[in-house]
Amino acid sequence: MKLRSDSLSADAPIPDEYAFCNPAVEGHVCPGANRNPHLAWSEVPDGTKSFVLICHDPDVPSRGDDVNKEDREVPADLWRVDFFHWVLVDLPADAREIAAGSHSSEVTPGGKSAPQAPGGARHGVNDYTAWFAGDESMAGDYHGYDGPCPPWNDTLVHRYVFTLYALDVERCDVEGRFDGNDVRQAIAGHILAEASITGTFTLNPRLRG
Repeated sequence: MKLRSDSLSADAPIPDEYAFCNPAVEGHVCPGANRNPHLAWSEVPDGTKSFVLICHDPDVPSRGDDVNKEDREVPADLWRVDFFHWVLVDLPADAREIAAGSHSSEVTPGGKSAPQAPGGARHGVNDYTAWFAGDESMAGDYHGYDGPCPPWNDTLVHRYVFTLYALDVERCDVEGRFDGNDVRQAIAGHILAEASITGTFTLNPRLRG
């Protein structure tokens, strides 16, 4: 199976329009257009009954001590953890493309609350749900796609991995409110093929070039 994108180039910087945050002259960052990127796939294996799409950032700091703090930096050698940006299940077997901006086209304070996605698919919650939990103006369940917004003082450029899974089941065995880890567990043993494309993003002015 092959995955491609008209929005992203493999292992290259993700354009700002697909990010949750963009650089700002004052305050370091400002809201981005937050559009989901275009994705398309081919060479689907026989027996595919549905697809799952997961986007995650494997480079999120494991500790927040230095995150977005003035006169401090997040060291590049700090242990990193996964952060889910998009969890989409039950894409139909005949689907071959997701249009840019079709699942997200702006920053939504409090999150996109509906799990329903185009074509009968379902969105899980992404990890902005936990990130904004203590912020009264932003707290909520963040369903669907919300793009990159790494710490502006991180000395590591983050990677964003979009992975499509072809499954041998029509419906992913998750119900109600579910996240990326729930889906990873549910699809284990049902994956016929997978394909990925990775983009990069940073808000650190020294690393943006």
